[in-house]
Amino acid sequence: MKHFFLLLLVLISLSSSAAEIDWVLEARAGWQARDSQAEWVFKDQLWIGGGWFQSFEDPPRDVWSSSDGKGWKLIAKNAPWLHSDLAMSITFQDKMWIMGGWHKGRLPGHSPSHQVWSSADGATWDQITAAAQWSPRLAAGLVEHRGRLWVLGGIEDYYFGNDASLKNDVWSSADGKEWKLETAKAAWSPRAYHQAVVLNGKMYVLGGGNYVPNYQAKNDVWSSGDGVNWTCETESAPWAARLWFSAAIYRGRMWVLGGWSKEQDNFGDVWHSADGKNWQRLETKTCWKSRHEHSALVFQDKLWVLGGHARPLSNEVWSLSLPVDWKP
Repeated sequence: MKHFFLLLLVLISLSSSAAEIDWVLEARAGWQARDSQAEWVFKDQLWIGGGWFQSFEDPPRDVWSSSDGKGWKLIAKNAPWLHSDLAMSITFQDKMWIMGGWHKGRLPGHSPSHQVWSSADGATWDQITAAAQWSPRLAAGLVEHRGRLWVLGGIEDYYFGNDASLKNDVWSSADGKEWKLETAKAAWSPRAYHQAVVLNGKMYVLGGGNYVPNYQAKNDVWSSGDGVNWTCETESAPWAARLWFSAAIYRGRMWVLGGWSKEQDNFGDVWHSADGKNWQRLETKTCWKSRHEHSALVFQDKLWVLGGHARPLSNEVWSLSLPVDWKP
C-alpha cells in the first residue's frame, strides 16, 4: 500500500510537470535590440519593422521576418516610411500595413505622420495616402472590425505635446485611403500608448494615458460594436494603470502583457479576460524580464513577445503555448 501511494504521488507530479505552462526563450534575434517596432503575422511568418533605438537619431526602417521565431531574415534595410517609432501596424486584406508614427525623436525637425503604407511582401511598400483624414499622430489603437480598419485615439505630439494633443476620436476605412470619422469624441477619455483589440464582435480600448508633460496612466476598459457607442466594462481593471503595454487575442481571450508606469517602472505581468470586465493573472515559473513597448503576437497557436525596453533594449523572442484543454 505504501508503494502504491508513492507511485501515485510520482504520477501526479509527472502529470503536473507535463501540464506546466511556461514561457520559452526561443531566440536572441539577429535584428538590433529595440522597442516601439511595428509587428505583423503575415504569410505564416512573424515580422517586425522599424522602432526606436534612442531619442537622438532617426528611427530604424528595417523589416525582418521569421518562420519559427528563431531564425530571422532581413527583408528590407530601408523601407520608404520614415515615421516608424510608435507607428500603428496591422495585417489587413492580405497585406501588411503601417501608418502614423513619429520621426526623429527629440531631434530638430521631429514630426508625427498620417501617412498610410502597405506591402504584400515586406520589401516593396506602396503609399496608400500621404495624408489620411485623421490628424498626424502616433501611439493610437488600430484594429480590423467589420471588414474595416479602425484608428482609435493617439497623440499628435510625442515629447513636446500636452493634453490638448491627446485624441479620443474614432476613424474607419475600407481601403486605408478614404477615412470616415465615426465620432470626434468617444466616451473614453483622450489617450495614447493604450491598446485596442477585437473580441466577439466588439472593439475594446484598454488603458493608456499620456507620458509628458502631464503624465497620466489608466487601467479602464471600454467596448463598442460600432465605434460610436461605448460601454465602460470596468473603470479599474486589476492590472495596474499603465502605458506602453502590449495586448493580443489568444484562445478566445484578450491578453495584457507588460508595460510601464511612473510609479512602477516596467511591468512583467500577464493578464487575460474573456469580457474585459473580469481579469485573471497568469502565473508562470519562467517569464521574460519586465519591459515596455514590446510586440505581442499570436502565431502557430502560441503567444509571442518580441523585443521591447527591458533595461536595456531587448532582441529576445519568447513564446507561450497553452495546452489544448487549457481552461482559466
